[in-house]
Order: sequence, then C-alpha cells, then structure tokens
Amino acid sequence: QQAGIIFFSFFFCPPFADEDVPADMVAEESGPGAQNSPYQLRRKSLPKRTVCPTKTNMEGASTSTTENFGHRPKRPRVSGKCQDLPAAPAEQYLQEKLPDEVVLKIFSYLLEQDLCRAACVCKRFSELANDPILWKRLYMEVFEYTRPMMHPEAGKFYQINPEEYEQPNPWKESFQQLYKGAHVKPGFAEHFYSNPARYKGRDNMFYYDTIEDALGGGQEPHFDGLIFVHSGIYTDEWIYIESPITMIGAAPGKVAEKVIIENTRDSTFVFMEGSEDAYVGYMTIRFNPDDKSAQHHNAHHCLEITVNCSPIIDHCIIRSTCTVGSAVCVSGQGACPTIKHCNISDCENVGLYITDHAQGIYEDNEISNNALAGIWVKNHGNPIIRRNHIHHGRDVGVFTFDHGMGYFESCNIHRNRIAGFEVKAYANPTVVRCEIHHGQTGGIYVHEKGRGQFIENKIYANNFAGVWITSNSDPTIRGNAIFNGNQGGVYIFGDGRGLIEGNDIYGNALAGIQIRTNSCPIVRHNKIHDGQHGGIYVVNTFKTYDMHSALVKRWINFPVCPFLTGLAAILRSGGTRSGAARMEAFWFTTQVRSKFIFYSSKKKSPDCHFTPQEVLLYTYQ
Repeated sequence: QQAGIIFFSFFFCPPFADEDVPADMVAEESGPGAQNSPYQLRRKSLPKRTVCPTKTNMEGASTSTTENFGHRPKRPRVSGKCQDLPAAPAEQYLQEKLPDEVVLKIFSYLLEQDLCRAACVCKRFSELANDPILWKRLYMEVFEYTRPMMHPEAGKFYQINPEEYEQPNPWKESFQQLYKGAHVKPGFAEHFYSNPARYKGRDNMFYYDTIEDALGGGQEPHFDGLIFVHSGIYTDEWIYIESPITMIGAAPGKVAEKVIIENTRDSTFVFMEGSEDAYVGYMTIRFNPDDKSAQHHNAHHCLEITVNCSPIIDHCIIRSTCTVGSAVCVSGQGACPTIKHCNISDCENVGLYITDHAQGIYEDNEISNNALAGIWVKNHGNPIIRRNHIHHGRDVGVFTFDHGMGYFESCNIHRNRIAGFEVKAYANPTVVRCEIHHGQTGGIYVHEKGRGQFIENKIYANNFAGVWITSNSDPTIRGNAIFNGNQGGVYIFGDGRGLIEGNDIYGNALAGIQIRTNSCPIVRHNKIHDGQHGGIYVVNTFKTYDMHSALVKRWINFPVCPFLTGLAAILRSGGTRSGAARMEAFWFTTQVRSKFIFYSSKKKSPDCHFTPQEVLLYTYQ
C-alpha cells in the first residue's frame, strides 16, 4: 500500500524542478552507464523534447523567417506556452527507467478499476497492467475459480484452460463478463461493508450471507440478476425462483462439489411461472429429509419445475435420499427446462420424472444407481433426451408408460437390473441410435399395449432377449443391430404384434426371432445369421399368423444344420399341415434342396416335407 501511495504521488504532486532532482538520478541519466542500462535496451527512448524559447528569441526567429520567406509570421500562442513541454524527471523515470518488476509490484496493490486507470497512462503501463498474473490474483480473490469461467451470453457458462485460450488474458476477459453480480459468502458481507476504503471501486458488487437475502436483493440499482454462491453448505433455505435470475456456484477446483445446497423439509429448488430464462449451475443440490420414508415428502424433490417455466440447469450434482418423490420432477403444461451436464445419481427413488404434458431438453447427463428408473416419462410427457449415460440402475433404465412419449437419441443405456428400456400402457417413445446393452434381464421390453419406434439402435449382450414384445403391444423395430445376446434376439409372445423390419440379427445364443402364443408380428427384410441356435422359431401361433405376418425377402441361417444355406426355419403347430401358417415369397441364398419342415408338437416325427422350390411356387393354407 505504501508503494502504491508513493507511486501515485508522482502523478498528482507538482513535478520536481531541475535542482530538486536527486543526484543519483541525474548521474544515471548523464553518466556513462546510461547508454548500457538493460532497461534502456528493452524500450525505445522517447524523442528529446525542445526547450521553450524566450520571447526575444521568438521575435528574432520571426524576423529571420520574414526575411527568408517573405510571408507573415505565425502569431505566438496567447498563453505563451510551447506545444512541447519539457518532460518532468519523475514522470520520465517512472515511464522509462523504473524496472518492470517494480512496476508490477506496485500494480499488485491496486484493485481492478485503479489498474484499468493506470493502463491509460502510457503504452508501457498498458502492457504491464494487463499482465495475466495481476488479473488472476484479483479474479481468484473475487470469484475463487482456479480456471476462468467464461460467460459469453445469457445462460451459457463454461470453464477454460488459460494456456489453450486464444486471447492473451482470459482472466481479465472473464472478470469483465462476471463483474456485476451479487455474492453469497457467509461472514464476508460485514467485512466488505465495514471497509469501504479497502474495496473502493467495487460499487457494482453486493455481498450477502444467505441465498434468500440475495434473491430478495434483486431491486438494487446495479443488480443484473447474477448471483454467485461461494463455497459452503447452505441448509434449509426456501429457494422459490419466479424471475429470470442466474445463480452459479463459485469455488476453487471442482466447483459443484464445493457449493452444496440442501433441504431437509421441502423441495430444495422450486421453479415457478416467471422463471422462463433462469439459470442454475455448478453446484450440488440435495434433498435429505430426516424421515426418508414419510408420506408427506411424496411431493418434494431436489428440483421441482412447474408449469410455464423453462430454466437451464447446468453442471449440477443432484441427490435425493427420500424414498418417495423423484430427484427431479418436471410437470405441467409449458414446463420445458434444459438440463445438461448434470449428475443425477444415487437417489432412493426415480432420478428424472417427466409428466403431465411436460417437455424439455435433457442432454449429456450422467444418470446412474437410482433405486427406481433412471428416467420416468408419463402422462403425455414428451421430452427430448440426447447423449445421456443411463447405467447401473437398481431398476429399469428408462420407463415410459401411461401415454408417455419422448425422443431419445444417442443415449448409452447399460447394466440396469431390469430392462434397459421399458414401454407400457400406450406409451409411444421414439428411440434412435442408442446403445442398449449388458442389461441384467432384457434390452427393450414392450408390454401391455405399449408402442414405440426403435430405429438404428445397437442392442447387444443382454442376459435375456434383446427385444421383448408381449400383451398386445405393437412397436416398430427397424434398422437395429441385435446381436450377441445370451438368449434370443427378438422374442414375441403372449399376443404380441409389431413390425420387425430391416434388422441385422446375429450371434445370439437362441433363435434370432422367436414367435409364440398367438402373436402376430410383421417380419420382413431382416438379416438373421450366425446364431448359435435357430434363425426363426415359431410355436403355438398359427391361429393368428396369416399372410400379413409373412417373412418376406430375408436371409435366414440355421446353424444347427450348417449344410443348409437356404431356408431353415422351424414351425411348430398343434396339428398337421392344415394348421400351418399361410406363407409366401421366400428368398434363398442358394437353390439347394433344403427342406421346409412342419413339426407337430403332438408327434415327434416330421409330418410332411416340401422342397424350397415347392414353397416358392405355392401358398399353403
């Protein structure tokens, strides 16, 4: 601080007269060492300023000028001062001779506004005042981040590595973007407001002890809705957001782990109508009731997003230890949040629950180890869910039911205790380019009049069938790769229906497609090969399996009889030829005389035999 006072006294005190210049300074300017000073070698010397001539000299110069050029002389300035003033020795010393290390040390005592003013003095000061080390110190003192937090536009925050940033001083750039804001820093508000001289120039910053106080301080004249919540645990605060505020954690290292907001009695965050453009990011949000099973908590959640609001939830860790009520609940018409880069894990109920016509965008989240489904979609909920990692759930991975919908794209769903994706009760999701694998039971389970479109997914290495369809369900399974299952590829039973089209089904332990018990799917254009058992297995289903269920133009191999390269399906009926399915238009890889065999479950020997050519020529009823 003393160095700073001495520094500014050079600028605001009258300049020294020539006789007041210290002798050592004069010696340094005029001595022989002046030519070899290392600091002189770094900078260009300023041009020597001319001494203002006296009035007599000016008159003499005017006379000679008139005689030589024959025109009127310029009138001298009324002030009598020369345009080029003599350089004050102190100013020249500070701007040219004071070592960089000393200037930087003096600048380190300045706050951001004084540092910006010093940068306006000269080019050298501008370069030194923009030193990243100076701004990093100021930045970490105010915001605590160990990496710059960039805020280029509303609702967008991200941290960068300073070494990889294209601009030379990301600390200063981030400081400018985050400058106007309120800070929740318990215990610091009293110190800040009791030392106005120490923090002079920070009039655009406000400090509070609680989040509730910061939300109530939105009427401050310079407040633009940005709230920084600093390191600490904030318990049982009533956070109801009904305005477009921005709330972000501020801490060193892994920010979200250092800023913890929890509630033991009510929903931790509630977004209400009016919070259309609100933002909450980089913090841990917990609901941790003392009585985890009490029924009065069934409407309480970590995050509750209600009708007609669309906040952004970004880079948050979300936990709930309550056995009733989900961790995140999005419900109601017009509820359309954006939840991205969040971790919704280790909850004792559902992770993410979307219901009652709610929508929203859910991207790049980690959803794991939840007691019930990782995601529930119900009652006409229609979210867009992309690139989520849904794994190691203690129940199903994704559960859509009761007319639930949704668009699921490029998700990785694996190692859940029940199915990776379950569809029930008129639900109709669209699942595209997802990986559904290593399920402890099945991959996709569609039942009780469920529907859905499953397109271009990879379904593999599940303990049971890759796809189960039953109880009057009618999904579309198109363009998927279904392989390496520990049982069958597609299993349709119990009055199941659906369209099984254009899939690549291979390497499964049991039949590639198994159709049982009055099921009636449409199966066409599939490639079924390299299975460890039959290609297509049909049993007890001829009552409803008609012409529209035909297996049309597909490749089928039957590894049990490897010498058969053409059709090798097994159809079992309760009777003889008259009970057989109506089949037509088979495609064969070669025209070998493989046999199409009808087996009777009552008889242990074949009932009748037809060659492939006979099957191609005739339709049998």
